[in-house]
Amino acid sequence: MTTRTLFLIRHAKSSWDNAYLADIERPLNPRGLRDAPEMGRRLAARGVRPDLLISSSAVRALTTARLIAEQLAYPEERIVVDERLYAAEVERLLEVISEISAQHQTVLLFGHNPELTALAHRWDASIEHMPTCAVAQFEFDAPDWASAIQSRPGLVWFNKPKQTED
Repeated sequence: MTTRTLFLIRHAKSSWDNAYLADIERPLNPRGLRDAPEMGRRLAARGVRPDLLISSSAVRALTTARLIAEQLAYPEERIVVDERLYAAEVERLLEVISEISAQHQTVLLFGHNPELTALAHRWDASIEHMPTCAVAQFEFDAPDWASAIQSRPGLVWFNKPKQTED
């Protein structure tokens, strides 16, 4: 068995300043631009070395992924954008996760609520809400990601911008 680590990361706080922008095009607001690098620094301080970053195609999610990737020295051009992560149901998230190559052991997945909270809650009932830029880290003992999502993961860490580091 291999330990597989999955981080569910909700996009940072987005801007509603331009009412004419399509939802998928909304950028981060100043708080989001501050929180995403901070959460990246917290992940770096924990020694996180991702093999893969997957992001929703929404501007706010992809910007969050890029800002966190920078803190983790993960090349921006290697971020995988998956349109299925935007306005997805939990079953779609599980589908995306199940398709991750077994060569990747540490994966960061950037998406949206309510589906990220629903998935995190499914795996750990103590997570009732993932605020913007929250991170939930789960570990699975499984030979591949398709097997991993069928198993019961352990919650390793949950953190959010307004929470002090542990």
